[in-house]
Order: sequence, then C-alpha cells, then structure tokens
Amino acid sequence: MTADRCLAVVLAAGDSTRMKSSMSKVLHPVGGQPMIAHVMQAVKAAGIADIALVTGRDAEKVTKAASIAGLTVRSYFQSERKGTGHAVQMAKEAIAEGFDEILVAYGDVPLLTPTPLVEARAKLKEGFDVVVIGFRTANPFGYGRLLVENGELIAIREEKDASEEERKVTWCNSGLMVIHGAKAADLLSRITNNNAKGEFYLTDIVEIARSLGGRVAAVDAPEEEMTGCNTRAELAVIERLWQQRRRHELMLSGVSMIAPETVFLCHDTVIEPDVLIEPNVVFGPGAVIESGAVIHAFSHIEGARVASGAAVGPFARLRPGANLGRNAKVGNFCEVKKAEIGEGAKVNHLTYIGDAFIGAHANIGAGTITCNYDGYNKFETHIGANAFIGSNSALVAPVAIGEGAIIGSGSVITADVPDDALALGRGRQEIKPGRAKLIRERNAAIKAAKKGA
Repeated sequence: MTADRCLAVVLAAGDSTRMKSSMSKVLHPVGGQPMIAHVMQAVKAAGIADIALVTGRDAEKVTKAASIAGLTVRSYFQSERKGTGHAVQMAKEAIAEGFDEILVAYGDVPLLTPTPLVEARAKLKEGFDVVVIGFRTANPFGYGRLLVENGELIAIREEKDASEEERKVTWCNSGLMVIHGAKAADLLSRITNNNAKGEFYLTDIVEIARSLGGRVAAVDAPEEEMTGCNTRAELAVIERLWQQRRRHELMLSGVSMIAPETVFLCHDTVIEPDVLIEPNVVFGPGAVIESGAVIHAFSHIEGARVASGAAVGPFARLRPGANLGRNAKVGNFCEVKKAEIGEGAKVNHLTYIGDAFIGAHANIGAGTITCNYDGYNKFETHIGANAFIGSNSALVAPVAIGEGAIIGSGSVITADVPDDALALGRGRQEIKPGRAKLIRERNAAIKAAKKGA
C-alpha cells in the first residue's frame, strides 16, 4: 500500500508592511536561518516532499531559501493580495495534479514542528474533507474561534463577527489546514469575496464543505508552534522561543550550560554530550563542538570545529576555518581564523592566529600575531610541533617555524626558522646609566617653566 501523496501549499507572499523591512518577512532569520526554511523543514519531516510556494516580494530569494534538500519546490507568483483563499488559488495548477491531500501552511511560523501536520493528515483519513489545526490560548482576542459540535468543526468565527458567548472560546484558528485532495479544487473555487473587505478567505472553506455534506474536524497544536511573525517585536519573541527550545534539546542530550538563557545558538550548531558551556557564549553558523570540550564565558564561535578536550576562552573568537585539535587551548582575548591548532597546542593570551598551521603541543606566547595580509593577498604561517613562540612576536607570512624551534620574545620573524633553532628578530638592548634621572629633571623643569609663564 502506497503512502498518500500530499502537496504543501506554503503561503509566503506577504509584503512585510508591519516589519518595516527592505526584504520579505519570511527571509528574516530565526536561529540564523530564514524563517521560511524552518517551515520547510517541518513540512519535510511530516513526510511531504512536493511544495507549491506562493510568493510575492523577493520571489526568487524566497524560493531559494525554501528550496532545501529533499523537497521539490514550484513557485507561483501572487501579484495581487486578495486574501488567503486567493493566495491558495495561485497554486491551482499544482492542486489539480491529483494529490491525495493538500496541506496549507504559512511561511512565517518558524516554530512549527511536524507533529501537528502528521496529526492533521491522520485525522483527514478518518473521513473528513477538511481538518483545521487550532491552538488554545489564554488570550484569544483577535483570533478566529473554532466552533465545534459533536466532535466536528462547524465554523470558524472571526472576532468581529463572534457573539459574546463565542468570544469566550479559547480554541483558535492557526490558519493551517489539510484538505481532501480530490475535493480541494472544487471547495477552493467556491470561496467568494462577498464580504466587507472584498477578499477571499480560506476559512470560508469550512462552511462550504459542510454545506455540501462534507465533514470538517480540528486538531490541537501547541500555541507556541503556531506563533506567527508580523513585526520586529514578534520576531524577537520567536527568536527567544526558538533559542529556549534548542537549548533544552541540547541539555537533554547531555550538554551542560551554566546559564542557558545567555547562550545563543544557530540552526546548524552541533554540540556533543559532555560539553560544558559557560555564560554569554554565541554560536554563529557552522560551529561543531566535540564531546568533552569547554567553552568559557563570553566567547564567539562561527564556522569552527573544537575537538574533544579542547578549551576556548574566556573572551575568545573563533572565525570560519578555525579547527582546534584534541586538548588544544585558545585562551582569553584571542582570535583564530582559518587555522589548524594541533593537538595539545596552546594559544593562551591576546593573540591573533590567521591563515596558519600550529603543530601539536606548540606554545604561542601572549601578544603573538601572524601577519597574514599585505593589503592584497593572504599568506600562511606554518609552526611546527613543540615550537615555542615568545610573547609579543610578529610572524610575517609566508613563513615557517620548524619543529622544536624557539622564537625570542618581541621578535619580528620574516624568514623561515629551522627545526630546533633559536631565532631573535629585535633591536639590541642598550643601557645608559643615570640617563633616566636626567630625563626626569629635564621634564620637571619644562613643566615648571610652563606654570610660571
């Protein structure tokens, strides 16, 4: 027996008017990923692979953001905004292809999970023509109410049309629904714009289906998952909720967070069990933290891998291409970019390592800089295993420091250093006895002369 084929019609044509944004609302990121991509992941996880995407503003960019692996996305442009029913009708060509089910979803509900979609699809198989996804809330003002009799949905009553008794209903319409595939085209074609706004409301499909002898039901979903986004303030709320959810998932998987509310994650952040994360840590895209690592407070990690047993921070920044080996350490006020830090190597204090290879167990002294950029091109610094780089050294790339070599503090190194060699690249120290006293006396006299003038 083959699984029912479902088409997801995802509405993403809004103008972002209330967002006051230069780009489409659904392109705004949540967890570092466009919110439309979050919706697509939930749809995919619900077993749906065919997508009819209804776009408007930034159509090409929205389609690209929605086109995640494993989905077949076809885009339909809505040039005029005439209501949700009209928006779904933009995909009538795809709807007419004979899918068993039609799911209607929205591109601005990034907290959506596959669970309510799976439940709605299962409910449809019980003999219903339409299944609406609802949610319960303590503050239903402004939402359409789901009116149920004998276990079936009889209407969706908008706030302005509801009676006093109906307004007490706390089960509300999310806008998401599943429609019987063979009946969808006919039901959608019967929606009219005979209302005060002159728009085609998808919610009318409930009473249309019932008027034709069909059955309509509703399933429940968590209020949080149905949270839509219309303003920057709502976007901030969604980001907070998404971060809370992801932190909770990671902690349940074995990650320790001392102050989880201060840790910020990205959609693709990978953190293995037995990692300790201290307060005020930010993960950008592409961060992978392996088991047993410690991320100390106030660190920022993006596009980097931290191997088992390694330590980062406090106040460290790992940029894309940073790769820390087992038991390596990048300490306070250090920045690492596009560099391999070998097993057990230490980059402890006030240091910049860019476009470099640091061998196993090498020690990089405080204030060391790999001078990797000449204003036009980047060059690599190679430091061998067990090398010792003295504090306040500048390594001018391209340059190689051999295994076991020592660089004296304060050196500027511009040529390769052989294995086990000592390199000094600084001016000779001179001592002039009594000169400090003369300088102080001179300066004091100058100051006194200024006061007397």
